[in-house]
Amino acid sequence: MPNSTCQKESRSCIGLCAGDEKWIYFQNPKRKKSWVDLAQPSTSSRPNRFGRKTMLCVWRDQESIIYYELLKPGETVNAHRYHQQLIKLHCALREKKPHYRKRHDKLIFLHNAPSHTSTMVQNYLETLNWEVLFHPSYSSDLAPSDYHLFSSMGHALAERHFDFYEDVRKWLDEWFASKDEKFFWRGIHKLPERWEKYTVSKGKYFE
Repeated sequence: MPNSTCQKESRSCIGLCAGDEKWIYFQNPKRKKSWVDLAQPSTSSRPNRFGRKTMLCVWRDQESIIYYELLKPGETVNAHRYHQQLIKLHCALREKKPHYRKRHDKLIFLHNAPSHTSTMVQNYLETLNWEVLFHPSYSSDLAPSDYHLFSSMGHALAERHFDFYEDVRKWLDEWFASKDEKFFWRGIHKLPERWEKYTVSKGKYFE
């Protein structure tokens, strides 16, 4: 991230919109951690990655969830679908964020999805005139969804068992609604500090 953008975000993250994807499993084990030798990382219980699951695609700002899609089991995101999601995100911003109509050309967009590099997506983003932040591949340290939203969601999902797709959607609606503005604010406003740590560590993981 350029220093000017870091400084801009340090002053205000009002215009930052972050998006990401997460697998939601129907069967979630109890989260356990076992302490091992100091030279080794701790281990934790994780859902069976071959188990039944559905993909959550979500975009948020410092106030709330702006738009999300819960794909049906077996569905994934390709370039065409991601392009359609961005169109719906643009519409949701215009509907839910009154200030966006006045300053949408100043929106700072951070996304971490494999399909974002396609020509179709890049061309559409150019028409929106959003400022797209550079995001290093596989850098969960710099993705607000990974280090904040999904981390909190993972704890809430512990020992949750869903029978149907509609049960997952209902749980997500209720969980998102339970989070106040301070929750979203904390996740977004941690980003400038984490970029500084990323710079100091020269791109290495710091967590």
